[in-house]
Amino acid sequence: MRYFYSALLLLLLALTSAPAEVQREYIVVSGGPSLIEWEKYKVAPHDRWWGNFIRSARVRIEQLRKQHGPTARITWLVYKPGYVRRAQRQDHSDLIGNIASVRAKYGLNLVFFSDTSQLINYPNNGQPRDRVKIANFEFYGHSNKACFMFDYSNEIDSGSKVWLHESELNRIHRGIFTHNAFVKSWGCHTAESMSKLWRQATGKKMIGAFGKTDYARCPANGWIPQLSPGARWGG
Repeated sequence: MRYFYSALLLLLLALTSAPAEVQREYIVVSGGPSLIEWEKYKVAPHDRWWGNFIRSARVRIEQLRKQHGPTARITWLVYKPGYVRRAQRQDHSDLIGNIASVRAKYGLNLVFFSDTSQLINYPNNGQPRDRVKIANFEFYGHSNKACFMFDYSNEIDSGSKVWLHESELNRIHRGIFTHNAFVKSWGCHTAESMSKLWRQATGKKMIGAFGKTDYARCPANGWIPQLSPGARWGG
């Protein structure tokens, strides 16, 4: 009998000390669009339509919802100032309201950010990362080989004031991703440098483009960004 109670006590201790089940979170990030006041002078202007990075992200969110079910934890991070500026100076419509409507449709967590620190803070601290790990992180927006540019050609011509540079990636905490996390940049040139630094900083592979990506053909391809001629995926 003494042996029985001892075994029962050990079993209860094991059950009460068992770690909580790790949950998964799927994160999608949208940068802001450019303005025609800067882009009209170029041979190939960027972002004739305001929603390139919104519609593509929305399609991806729909895929994640169908794949992982109605209770999956999906978070959409959107660079708000870019869409406020675009609405005020070009489209003259409620772009923020259009973006916010996606929250109810897909039951997601919509987080607007205004600077790089806010963006980094969410993956690090937006959820208790000992219990909620990031299984998916995808970026839709302008980029070059060294950084994500959230406001490219939106506040200044052909430049950016708000970005996530590869030298800042060590601010992202290690250990916040699942072991098999899917990470991809749908912007231009990421695999040429930033993908390597991402892996060094986070321990996770980030797929990116060698060369440019093209959103202009998205409507004909289900809003999935395409590689430009001569470009390829890598990382």
